[in-house]
Amino acid sequence: MQPLTIGRLAAAAGVNLETVRYYERIELMPQPARTASGRRAYEQAHVRRLAFIRRARELGFSIEDIRALLALAEPSRVSCVDVREIARTHLDEVRAKLADLARLEGILAATIAQCSGDPAPSCPVLDMLATPARA
Repeated sequence: MQPLTIGRLAAAAGVNLETVRYYERIELMPQPARTASGRRAYEQAHVRRLAFIRRARELGFSIEDIRALLALAEPSRVSCVDVREIARTHLDEVRAKLADLARLEGILAATIAQCSGDPAPSCPVLDMLATPARA
């Protein structure tokens, strides 16, 4: 199979070209081989890895979590226990965010319900945003 250019790699994995360069810079993606002219020459393994990273980012995993998951995905290092712990920690974070969003939804809904939409010197939405949050 013919090697992929960085543009084709990015398109195949559904990411921006600069994203590939960034992941290479932070060593999340391995450096590819180079052609005689110095161009990067990617393989299908790069596409799979980049797609894994993209999907993990879509699910909200941190760069360091993805780095750990990639290391655990190596054939000699597969450890479902370790992967489960990373996923469990992330699930706890997601649930905390959902709870925060549910509270925010309630506050916004109540505030919007107080707003008549008429021109007025005081607006409940603006007043709520200007009021310091209570812990």
